Formats: sequence, C-alpha cells, structure tokens
Amino acid sequence: MKIEKLSPAFKDYIWGGVKLREVYGKPCDYDRVAESWELSTHPAGPSRISGGDLDGMELSEYFRLHPEVLGENCGTFDNFPVLIKFIDAKEALSIQVHPSDEYALKVEGEYGKTEMWYVMDCEPGAYLYFGVNREISQEEFRRRIADNTVEEVLNREEVHPGDVFFIESGTIHAIGAGILICEIQQNSNCTYRVYDYGRVGADGKPRELHVEKALAVSRLTPSDTSGRREEAQSIPGGTRTRLASCKYFTTDKYEIDGAAAVEVDGSSFLSLIVMEGGGRLAGSENTVEFQAGDSLFVPAGSGKLEITGKCALAATQV
Repeated sequence: MKIEKLSPAFKDYIWGGVKLREVYGKPCDYDRVAESWELSTHPAGPSRISGGDLDGMELSEYFRLHPEVLGENCGTFDNFPVLIKFIDAKEALSIQVHPSDEYALKVEGEYGKTEMWYVMDCEPGAYLYFGVNREISQEEFRRRIADNTVEEVLNREEVHPGDVFFIESGTIHAIGAGILICEIQQNSNCTYRVYDYGRVGADGKPRELHVEKALAVSRLTPSDTSGRREEAQSIPGGTRTRLASCKYFTTDKYEIDGAAAVEVDGSSFLSLIVMEGGGRLAGSENTVEFQAGDSLFVPAGSGKLEITGKCALAATQV
C-alpha cells in the first residue's frame, strides 16, 4: 500500500487565528482557522486522502476498504483510536475538562479524551492552565465558576516552543492566547466547558457551560505536570525523542538533517505530522514530498522508509 498525504477538516471557533493558513498554507477560506483535523475519522471533522488514485476519499472509508493498513494493535479498539490536529489559539480557549472512557460512554455514547500537546510556536509570555494549584472541594469549584474566580485556583504554566504536556482525562485545562499546538488525542470530541471568560458566541449569547458534568469528572487535586518526554536518542541522520506514550497512542519526535530510516511493521500504521522544514518520504511503492503543516499516513507493514531533508516530524502509532 502507498504512503498517503491527507487533507484536514477545518474549524472556525471564535478564539482561532490565521496562522494555519498564512504560515502553513492551509487551503481554508474561513475568517478564523482555529483547528485543522489532520488525522481524523471522527464524523464531526473527517480528514481525506489528498492526491493519487484515492483523492478525496474520507479516511474512514479508506480504512473500511483496506483494514489491513491499520495494523494489529488497532484491533484492540472498537474504532480508530487517534485524532491529531493543529490548534491556533489567537485567544484563550475556554477552561474545560474531558471525561474518562467510562463516564463518556455511559453519558455521551462516545469515548473520553486523553491528549498530548506539543507547543509548535508561541508568543513571549504565553501560558496555559493545567490542573488545579491546590486541592479544592466541589463546592469551592462550583462557587468559583459562579463568581468568576476559578482562574485563581488553576495551575498556570508558561510555555515555550518544544514544550510537551500530557493531559489525562479529568484534568482541568485551557490553552492560552498566542499558542500554536499540535495535539494528539483520543478519537473523541467530548468536551465539558467549565468557564468561558464571559464571552459570547456568533449568536451574541454566552456559550453553553457544562458545570454539573464537569464537576462529576474533574480531578480537583494537583496533576502531575512533569510530562512524559524522554531524552533525545541519536539515530543515523538525526534524533528521535519519545514525547508521550499511553494505551491510546505513542508519539515520537524525529529531527532529521540528511537521511534517516524508519521501520513500519505490521503492528501499527504510522502517522507523520510535519512540524518544521520539509523533505521527502520514500517507501517501497511511492515517494511523497512534504513541507511544514503536512500530514502523511503510512500503512502498517510498509517496511523500511527513508526520510530525507531537514525537518521535525511528530510520528504517532498505536
């Protein structure tokens, strides 16, 4: 099977900017391009194959026709387990929380969401919220949402390009203004909005909050913010760094300057998200040129691949 380049679904949420179009050349005419769903079978934003014999085919249809491209590990999941997106937060996202699988399946009929953030770029002094800064009760949490003081009990983390944050379900969080992120997450769109700074939506009304559900799933003790990033390992042609690994996905960062080899066996597909630079990916059946912002899907069992160029890639498998 061939390496496939993917085209994303776009979202124009009110906090979004224009970097995905102006910096990465995303072909979207929205005034705001808040998110691009680069690897997605979710019905709220499916990605598609771009170019070649299968041009325009939804990724979920491709997987239905060719389930062998997923690999053995995907067989342990009820559906495709991963969703990968770019997020351009010109303004701060709402303070929110994602439920666990158990709660989300029971209440929402879909899986929960654990996710990882890789900070691609940010403005000086940009920050995000990650968990609470001390243990609080549900009563205090509810009161602070009502009187607009919830930010006072959140853990604030200043961010820099290259930072990695692993956000387990149940962790209260919010991406702050001026941050561009690559997010690797469970294949879910289940989000409970806790606080939205008094903003209104396109209809002029305050956006819906989900306070009771958020109270039911939020972890109100400080979270482990140490991250799961490991030390970079030298490989021929560059370095490989494990960014995070959990039961839903494993993501490595490859930094290549020259030529490097990657092996894709039958256990899992490989998703490559190009975060910086450009180059060429060569497999046994085809070769694909890529540049920053591109998303490539490599079928399971593709064997040895060669990456040439000067680039940084997020490589995700299950």
